[in-house]
Amino acid sequence: MRRPPGFTGPLRGLHLPALRFERHTQVALLWTAHDRRADWPRAGQALERALPVATRHGVRTSMLHQALEWPDLRAAMRGPWRRCSPHVLIRFGYGPDGGRTPRAPARPKGN
Repeated sequence: MRRPPGFTGPLRGLHLPALRFERHTQVALLWTAHDRRADWPRAGQALERALPVATRHGVRTSMLHQALEWPDLRAAMRGPWRRCSPHVLIRFGYGPDGGRTPRAPARPKGN
């Protein structure tokens, strides 16, 4: 019986070419002064503005949210004086163009 592909190891026969990326990665921390409910939408609005600007300039982004899901790492990012409330780490860089996202065909209204 053949096992379906999973996330447990590399797929045989799948060899992607090595790609050249920038030498030094750039990472930014999106933070607010406090961690109140009113600060959460503000952080989202800031992200909503930063991502299109990066895209317009040909810069790729990826969210590194895993580091902020652990309370000890989140506290470490605040610094020793707890001056900020971190929300998300963003990696900025240059990389290869990705494929287009598949879209469902448009349907006329009423169907």
